[in-house]
Amino acid sequence: MEKVTSKHNTKTILTFIVPSFIGLLLFMMPVHYQSALTIPVAVIAKGLQALLADELPLIVTCIVVVTALLTTIAKVFKPKGLNQHPFLKNLLNVTPAWFAVRIAGACFIVMTYMGIGPEAIHSGDTGSLVLNDLLPVLFCVFLFASLLLPLLLNFGLLELLGALLTTIMRPLFNLPGRSAIDCMTSWLGDGSVGILLTTKQYQDKFYTQREAAVIGTTFSAVSITFSLVVISQVNLAHLFVPFYLTVCLAGIVAAVVVPRLPPLSWKKDHFIDNTPRNAEDEIIPTGHSALSWGLDRALFRAKHSGGVKSFFSEGVRNSVDMIFGVLPVVMGLGTLALIIAEYTPIFTYMGKPFIPLLDLLQIPEAAEASKTIVVGFADMFIPSILAASIHSDLTRFVIAAMSVTQLIYMSEVGALLLGSGIPVKLWELFVIFILRTLVTLPVIALMAHLIF
Repeated sequence: MEKVTSKHNTKTILTFIVPSFIGLLLFMMPVHYQSALTIPVAVIAKGLQALLADELPLIVTCIVVVTALLTTIAKVFKPKGLNQHPFLKNLLNVTPAWFAVRIAGACFIVMTYMGIGPEAIHSGDTGSLVLNDLLPVLFCVFLFASLLLPLLLNFGLLELLGALLTTIMRPLFNLPGRSAIDCMTSWLGDGSVGILLTTKQYQDKFYTQREAAVIGTTFSAVSITFSLVVISQVNLAHLFVPFYLTVCLAGIVAAVVVPRLPPLSWKKDHFIDNTPRNAEDEIIPTGHSALSWGLDRALFRAKHSGGVKSFFSEGVRNSVDMIFGVLPVVMGLGTLALIIAEYTPIFTYMGKPFIPLLDLLQIPEAAEASKTIVVGFADMFIPSILAASIHSDLTRFVIAAMSVTQLIYMSEVGALLLGSGIPVKLWELFVIFILRTLVTLPVIALMAHLIF
């Protein structure tokens, strides 16, 4: 356990209060923007997106291509100077599998931007969707959220909240208290911000391998705003309140159940360097309350935060790491997943085993509904698009809620998780996706029968 002092000067107290307060405002304060609820850092990102609307596809295309070229140079020519820069070495000297993903991402994005090659790659439902609708959003979010993330991480806020919330998060979800911030940031703002926050805390040894995998696959929910888009797509916007309450209830049930099942339960409670978590880390010492101990640790953290130079240096590294490391993965894996969903019957066949379950839960038009279940693994919005032609309001409600609570979709969250360094594999993501479907579907069906 860290040794902390009980007395702190005014400078240390202000170093804790001011950046932490700004971080709370930017990442967690709900604000209304363009008739939707979001967080300020997302508003800033949307402002940049609007400003550079026409240039962003070219910008992200250049980023993905440059990443592939630099990775090729690092893998093929192995420049000696690379080993002298650990950050660049970690960014560019990737495994053969990730090298292939980056090359695929570069090929896909060039063909999509130029409109050449097979239509299956650059159509509006595949590569163009990722390039024009998703990557610009991620670029702007990563740019600002990564730069400003140290306000949440480096000045003691999470130490305070961790001490206060561990008594809730540890018994309920077997997670440290500070993980509550990931959850709230995702729900209010954007799941990609939550993944960014989780990744940084895993890299900095605040989360173990199991905790990072659980948080990344459990709490990186879509925002309230996007939930409204989904329910509107199935023409049930007037039921948004019961819809979102259903999503929250099903999400909490999944958060309690799924992490206690394989493959998440198989993950080691070891940090990124394979050292085990010390059970005493979360024990409140004698003579301290949760509040006093949290404040003491927060002020200790603030005192050793490194100042303004450290803040900007870490923010820039965060941005470069996420933009150059993750965007090529999203382009490569996201496009591939959408091609499979749009041009092959694989997901339709995989949905057929769910027909008996849907019949058991008395969901009308079960055969049509089954086609939407597994396709959500490719993209979260596809089930709602397919559901628009279904006649039953109850079935459309169930499909919309399920697509949100399934949470892992390869066009964004799944690709982000795989590219982030959080210890999860592709097959594990698919198993978790199926488990979340099996756990949340009965909850959603029950709520739907109560509502309709």
